Amino acid sequence: MNPPLFDLNQRVIVVTGATGALAGSAADYLASQGARVAYLGRSQEKLDAALAKCRAKTPEAECLGLVADVLDRAALEKARDTVLEKWGRIDALLNGAGGNMPGATIPPDKTFADLNFDAFRKVVDLNLHGTVLPSLVFTPVMMQGGRGSIVNYSSVSAPQAVTRVVGYSAAKAGVENFTRWLAVDLARRTDGQVRVNALMPGFFLGDQNRRLLTNEDGSLTERGRLIVHNTPFGRFGEADELHGAIHYLVADASKFVTGTVLAVDGGFTAFSGV
Repeated sequence: MNPPLFDLNQRVIVVTGATGALAGSAADYLASQGARVAYLGRSQEKLDAALAKCRAKTPEAECLGLVADVLDRAALEKARDTVLEKWGRIDALLNGAGGNMPGATIPPDKTFADLNFDAFRKVVDLNLHGTVLPSLVFTPVMMQGGRGSIVNYSSVSAPQAVTRVVGYSAAKAGVENFTRWLAVDLARRTDGQVRVNALMPGFFLGDQNRRLLTNEDGSLTERGRLIVHNTPFGRFGEADELHGAIHYLVADASKFVTGTVLAVDGGFTAFSGV
């Protein structure tokens, strides 16, 4: 049994982007710890697969799949109402939806002048606005309930320049600033009962970046080698290595913690490269 500070039993946690690799892994873990988890995603088919995976790992899991795009306020409000109807409250929100797209990056043979601004806008919409809008929809419920924790997803590309990913970096830098702003505002309005923090993952292999960082034979690309070289742990992260940080941020163990960005990056942001 978890000690009281880390007890998540029957906590109601909403996870956006729950059909993705990192947020999906987090949702599965939270369900395994006794939390009641609402999986939000854009595809019913992917949600069904995610819930089946969760229940295969944790047969007693209390999990619910809800179709909602993080940029669709009406869909988010419908999901919120469904969660409240089923479980009566919302204790935490994990803003896991996000991602990048090729047009918002600068390939080695291109310059900033070649940036596809429409793609840049879409990446900012998904990562920044897709964090702000769910927070806007779910925060009032937590305020009314007298308790809540919001965990946003930042990136190691937010505090420092990482070549190529201009749109994603700008969006995640915005997420960090939004995290601090909302943390201060809610701390004052709720006497510290509703907290807001961000998780800063390092480099984790997923469907979106696998071809960029690894070759078909599994060996590292030049960019992949450079990232590993500049990560003191000398490797990419594994999805389950984010679970402890997430657990800490949504549990009472972090009840005096707000406005922080917790790096889980194998030392990447601590290293100067020299």
